[in-house]
Amino acid sequence: QLADAQPGFDQRTNEPLISFRFNQAGARIFGRATQENVGRRFAIVLDNKVISAPVIREPILGGTGQISGNFDVASANRLAVLLRSGALPAPLTIVEERTVGPSLGADSIRAGKIATYIGAALVVGFMLFAYGLFGIFAIIAVAVNIAMIVAVMGWLGASLTLPGIAGILLTIGMAVDANVLIYERIREELRNKKTPIAAIEAGFNRAFSTIVDANLTTLIAGIVMFMLGSGPIKGFAVTLSLGIITTVFTAFTVTALLVSWWVASHSSKKIPAPL
Repeated sequence: QLADAQPGFDQRTNEPLISFRFNQAGARIFGRATQENVGRRFAIVLDNKVISAPVIREPILGGTGQISGNFDVASANRLAVLLRSGALPAPLTIVEERTVGPSLGADSIRAGKIATYIGAALVVGFMLFAYGLFGIFAIIAVAVNIAMIVAVMGWLGASLTLPGIAGILLTIGMAVDANVLIYERIREELRNKKTPIAAIEAGFNRAFSTIVDANLTTLIAGIVMFMLGSGPIKGFAVTLSLGIITTVFTAFTVTALLVSWWVASHSSKKIPAPL
């Protein structure tokens, strides 16, 4: 029922004060309360704490009044803000509450980093074993992918949480999966007796729709998680969605560029083992 509260200055003494105004219903209640309690203190309570207790000098019947006293400009502004915040019809609704001790948080971050390092090492080993030189191309594309995710998150001002780390780890697997699909298509074309250059071109072209469709369904799930989730779920959804976009981009730009560079720089055009 308090409509407004603003800091100001006394026109006679030029001292800081707070002017306040009630709505019609609040003016009647406040007028009756001040009329019955002249000379007594009027406690102003916010969140069960008394923030000020001025003395009622006279009845305030018009719905507007002033609080004066030993205020400086900063304290007058602060009290006016507190009065306005108490006037807002905004009850506190707890959506999520978690308590994590510093040792548990540090252990979780350390475990997340270790999991990321182990996962990345296993992925690198598999790609080198299965695809040789082309596996190195895929590893470079994945590294660019992760760098792009971190850069975009920094540009957006997003913080990297544990669910975010999990999203990046999942993105590494998805990025590798995209390259695996491309390389397996190239292998299939080579088994059909196509030339290496034709097999590479057909591998990228035919894998494109499969990769886009697979990542599009995951992107939809990420968008839904971001819209309906809260807290850690949103952090995971952000990194997952960014990772999907950068995965498709790096698979068909960075990997394709590296493979094209290799084709242009080798006159034999023979694809290296084990691909």
